[in-house]
Parts: sequence; structure tokens; C-alpha cells
Amino acid sequence: MAKKTNREYLRMPKINPSERHFVLVLIASILIPLVRTLFKVVATGQEKLPKKGAYVLVSNHVTNVDALAMAYFVYVIMRRAPHFLAKGSLFKVPVVGPVLRAAGQIPIYRGGQRNDEPLRAAHSYLDAGHCISIFPEGTLTRDPDLWPMRGKTGAVRLALETNVPVFPIAHWGSEMILPQYGAKFRPGFWKPVRLVVGDEIDLSAYRGKKLTPAEVHEATELVMRTITELVAQLRGTVPPQELWDPVNHGQSQTGNFKKNDKKAKN
Repeated sequence: MAKKTNREYLRMPKINPSERHFVLVLIASILIPLVRTLFKVVATGQEKLPKKGAYVLVSNHVTNVDALAMAYFVYVIMRRAPHFLAKGSLFKVPVVGPVLRAAGQIPIYRGGQRNDEPLRAAHSYLDAGHCISIFPEGTLTRDPDLWPMRGKTGAVRLALETNVPVFPIAHWGSEMILPQYGAKFRPGFWKPVRLVVGDEIDLSAYRGKKLTPAEVHEATELVMRTITELVAQLRGTVPPQELWDPVNHGQSQTGNFKKNDKKAKN
């Protein structure tokens, strides 16, 4: 049998105009009870989000549980279809890959591979009136105190190119269920993962014109600062003045940076 190519593994899902199609409802019927045994989602500010129409939802990224909390919020509380930009390697996993594709998730390539096709899929979902959830940091935060770190520009570029609003959402509590890069679950249906939705981020200064790289990074900084302020509300503490930058601290950009840093030291 011929070896499958990355393109075969990472082929784009077919855009379904309906937000609640059969496959998504089936997957949700399995995952919702699971999520409810792991933690309790407590959300505020959801009335700020449009009930219909396209928008980009941006959030901080602390542990691998975050996606479950966000998907639960979007599907159960907002009654929308959750679409995430997920790392492409997940789509190579047997069973997991086909399920992700069927549920309308979008793979993002790493290691220098082009993302033209995934971005076209993201555009198509937004054009169809769906919402897309993105962790702008691109990976779990490297900040030792788990504050949001420097973001990547993809979320801002997508929102500006499609001219859709961007809403920030912060969450806190997932680190009590699963430690950052940890494998030991500490579930409990009584353990809260709190989410708070902020007002639409004002990107009017960056819309309708060709931006310089500096302006794109400036807009991304605004997005990450807004998310950080919401995280500070949930934590009840003062955030750092500067966002953590992995490059300035000699940390790897992808993967489990703790393991990678340990190997580098050895």
C-alpha cells in the first residue's frame, strides 16, 4: 500500500453551511458528558457575542484542556459550531484525524509548510457565517506564571482579510485539571474553569488598508494585551507589563518546550 502523503492526511473538510450537522451533533453527544465529568464551565459576558454571523474568537492557551473548555462554551452555551485552527500533526492520528475533519476543524502546518489551503478553509467558514476560535499564541504559553505570551499574527490577519469582528475570551482554571504539559489528570465535575468574554476589539485603525509588518504586529499586540487584561480579571492579580517572548528567553517556538529545553541543556 502506498504511503499516505501529508496532503492526504491534512485534506480540508467540506464546508457544511449548517452549524449543527449530524456528525457534529454525534461527536458532541459523546464529548459533552466527558467534559462535564472533568470540570465545570462557568462563563460570563457571553451576551456580548453575536448569536449569528461570523467572527473570530481569540483566547489564551494554558493547557491541553483549553480546547475542550472552549468547544463546550461555543457549542453548549453559545449554541454555535466550534471551529479551531489545530496543529496538523493531530490530523495524522488514526480515528482522531477523520473525526477532527468531520467536525470542521482546520489543520495548521508547522515546520515551514505553507498554510494557503487551511487559510482558504478558514475564509470559507467565515464566509458561510460561522465563527472560528483561535489561540493566537500558537502553542501553550511559555510564561512561567502562565500569563498570555507574545501572539502570532494569523488571527489578526484572518480577521482583517475577511473583515469580521474579533472578540477576546479569557479562561482560568484548566491548569487545575491538567498541569501545563502534564499527563496527570485531576478531574472533578465541581472544579470550575471560568471564562469571561470581553468587548469586541477595536481594529478599525487597521482595516481597509494594506498594512506593514509593524502594523500587523501592533494589532496582534493589542489583541494579546486585551486577552491578558481579561485573564487578570479572572486571576485577581496584576499582569506583567511586558508579554513573555520565548525568543528572548531562548525557548523553542513549538512542542513541549520544557522537554526541549532539558534536552538542550544535556
